[in-house]
This record gives sequence, structure tokens and C-alpha cells, in this order.
Amino acid sequence: MAKPKLNITKPDKEFKPGKGFTKEDWDVVSDNPEWTEEDFRNARPFTEVFPDLAESIRRARGRPALDNPKKQVTLRLDSDVVARFRASGPGWQSRINDILRKAAGLQK
Repeated sequence: MAKPKLNITKPDKEFKPGKGFTKEDWDVVSDNPEWTEEDFRNARPFTEVFPDLAESIRRARGRPALDNPKKQVTLRLDSDVVARFRASGPGWQSRINDILRKAAGLQK
């Protein structure tokens, strides 16, 4: 079986219209020189150059971690049981969790 061909294009060296930016946009950024081998050798990771900023970005992403996060499981239930809980409206999965906690003697 042949590998699928990747559609990788090289960056444009000159402005070409119809790529989602204007000639003015191109002119603003076109004075950035190509990196040399020395530039690549001297490059340092963002986290090394800006450790405080990198840490603040890392901390600020997503929800805060929970002390006791819920586990996702696959559970097969009778369709009429699921239909009854779903019919009770939003939060039906939490209600099932509450009933299971009571049955297991784990009431909060």
C-alpha cells in the first residue's frame, strides 16, 4: 500500500495574492532575514529565555486540577434505565453517580 502524499509547501519568497493576507501585511514582515546555521546554534528554548512567563502560561491553561477527579468508564446499562434518567433532564449522569454512591455506602 502506497503512503499518502503530504501536501507540504515551501514558504513563498515573494508576495502572492489570495493567501489570506495583503501586500501591506507581507511588507511589514518581509524584512525578517532567513536564519543562518549560527542563528539555529545560538537559539535557546522559550522556557529557558523566559522562565517566569513560561510558567505563568503553563499554570493558566485549563481547569484547575481536582483533588479527586472523576474517572471515565464504559458501562452497559439497560436502555429503559438510561431512557428514564435522560428523560429527567440535564444532570442525569450526576444523578446516576449519586445513586451509585448511596448504594456503595459512600454518601458525601
